[in-house]
Amino acid sequence: MHIDAAMLQALQDWKQLTQFSGPDDWMFASPVKLGRLPVSYAGVWQALRKAAVKAGIGHISSHMFRHSHRSWLDAVGTRIGIQQTLMRHADIRTTMNVYGTASTDAMAVASEKIARLALNGAQTERGVSYVL
Repeated sequence: MHIDAAMLQALQDWKQLTQFSGPDDWMFASPVKLGRLPVSYAGVWQALRKAAVKAGIGHISSHMFRHSHRSWLDAVGTRIGIQQTLMRHADIRTTMNVYGTASTDAMAVASEKIARLALNGAQTERGVSYVL
């Protein structure tokens, strides 16, 4: 899986700012569990629900994030085969009833574009991505 340089930097910045920033600590450690466990799924969704209500959005679900990701991939002109791979769909029909083949370079370019959208247009180092 590719991760864009700007997204990696955002995660590294977060890791330095968080209360639990040790090398063996969770990326998103739970202050309720004193950093020994990650923030719970229920805790994340409770915070998202509160934020959505406050923003006047109303109900949100985890599936909405998948829809947004797919929309962003489409918006930046990502080929359907790459969309299928990045969405981790076993069957292309799940993505769009069209067969395609994903290439590593094209996936890196698509990941960079999505990271820019997610990071509100933050600049990235051209051509630099990291493989997890």
